[in-house]
Amino acid sequence: MKTRRLTAAQALITFLQNQHVERDGRESPFFAGVWGIFGHGNVAGIGQALQQAPDFRYYLARNEQAMVHAAVAYAKMKNRLGAFACTSSVGPGATNMITGAATATINRLPVLLLPGDVFARRNVAPVLQQLESAHTQDASVNDAFRCVSRYWDRINRPDQLPSALTAAMRVLTSPAETGAVTLALPQDVQAEAWDYPAEMFEPRTWHVPRALADRASLARAAELIRAARKPLIIAGGGVIYSEASEALARLVEGTGIAICETMAGKGALSWDHPQNLEAIGATGTRGANLLAREADLVVAVGTRLTDFTTASKTAFQNEGVRFVNVNVAESDAHKHSALALVADARAALDELREALAGYRVSGEYAARVAAFKEEWLEETGRLFGGSQGEPITQGEVIGVVNNFSAPRDVVVCAAGSLPGDLHKLWRTRDPKGYHLEYGYSCMGYEIAGGLGVKMADPGREVYVMVGDGSYLMMSSEIVTSIQEGYKLTVVLLDNHGFASIGGLSQSLGSGGFGTEYRARSRETGQLDGARLKVDFAANAASLGAHVINAATGDDLRRALEEARAQERTTVIVVEVDREARVPGYESWWDVPVAEVSEIESVKCAREDYDEAVKRERHFL
Repeated sequence: MKTRRLTAAQALITFLQNQHVERDGRESPFFAGVWGIFGHGNVAGIGQALQQAPDFRYYLARNEQAMVHAAVAYAKMKNRLGAFACTSSVGPGATNMITGAATATINRLPVLLLPGDVFARRNVAPVLQQLESAHTQDASVNDAFRCVSRYWDRINRPDQLPSALTAAMRVLTSPAETGAVTLALPQDVQAEAWDYPAEMFEPRTWHVPRALADRASLARAAELIRAARKPLIIAGGGVIYSEASEALARLVEGTGIAICETMAGKGALSWDHPQNLEAIGATGTRGANLLAREADLVVAVGTRLTDFTTASKTAFQNEGVRFVNVNVAESDAHKHSALALVADARAALDELREALAGYRVSGEYAARVAAFKEEWLEETGRLFGGSQGEPITQGEVIGVVNNFSAPRDVVVCAAGSLPGDLHKLWRTRDPKGYHLEYGYSCMGYEIAGGLGVKMADPGREVYVMVGDGSYLMMSSEIVTSIQEGYKLTVVLLDNHGFASIGGLSQSLGSGGFGTEYRARSRETGQLDGARLKVDFAANAASLGAHVINAATGDDLRRALEEARAQERTTVIVVEVDREARVPGYESWWDVPVAEVSEIESVKCAREDYDEAVKRERHFL
């Protein structure tokens, strides 16, 4: 047997370079390179291996969490057919990646994490940054990755690497099981050499299948749809990942069934498609939520049916409502006691269309969908108009950016009040034009995520929309975008704190306590003093960005024009009216209110909560 004598780290990098993925006959390299920050846990191992492999690109980030976010965004933009590896040192460098790991796994997006670990041979322990335990020597901070990884392993000997890597690739390329994969790498093992089988480094292609639904279940699903008087399709992220937009359009145009979209599924159809009622659930449109309330059959395609989509199990109120769930993950397909079609979204939609030949919804149903569509067009126009004053509204900012952007441009966001407003208002014209990380809704994802999107498709303009709270948590990757020459347009909305939770706090009777950026008052001892002044423009400029301030809608339009002409990342700072909010539409979200309180407004909110929670259903 032919062998190659390499260190474990060298073998790892050589293996990653030779992994490919294929779907529908299209093959491409799976890994685009390695993100990393070096320390004593990886500099002489993976760092040295990358140094002698210049054709496998290394990217230097400013924050370990941020580099995982960039990798997650890249994988999402690539429909899970491309990924990055991320490496860190021992200790805090490793644990900084845990939030990114959770983001990847919850959103079911592939990323390979390679945290450095303490010495496998133990004789020099405890080493710098090692967590000691009085009860075992077989633990480190990297064990914290176990619960947020889809596959976890620790490589204690160099000869364990071949089996670990093939297992890792199986998970990374699985449509149903993908997420964060963590291989903890003791720093001494990284540098140890072994005679690896040469065949380990031969090019390997991982086929991504399009699973077909069970025949009997498919026939039963078609029967249920034909019998339904008020059916509704919910398009989730699986529609986009499986590149099923055209299949979905053919199905709804042939049957007349309306669709609505989850946060991950937004863009499954263009916003102006006549049967697309757009957002559903806690951040949904009025038409989508009313149709959901009355639906006697819900066909959920590629969605986890989270609480925002189901309005905390209050969205579907028809007593006889049934569910048909299309999903590659069996656990999701069976939610809500559904008829489960464990299948690829595109394959299942094409087969359902054939099984429904000749079926069409009633004229009354079609007219109602058209009326809802027209009503929402008018409401969006009203919100895009804003207050015409200063500061402008968040809805107006969204409208200006949306109207300015081109059809293939991408908006990126993750947390705060922006995602809910974008879900309702953003008019998506391309399946990849709306990039929201809302499975974890991770503050700080936005700029790093925008960088990952741009790296995945440099030909698109990327608009990162971020509130001041998220910006302050992680603006560091502005530097990385400039380092790598990937231009972003960052629209930074200054609403003086955590406006989303401020509004939620007010609705729960707590008056926005602890959600504004204010100084501590000497009189009250609380954070209710003068509003803090943060010069976001100066901060962004210090990181190397081109910076523009905008106060009005016209200012913002001019700023976007200027940003488009720039060759480097531009940050546009715009103050918005903190209290001008986009309404909710026939929706609710379960956030429990204190059952007892000395505050009268909390008591009132609890009364409302007790009534609202009665609408929650179990779907057993």
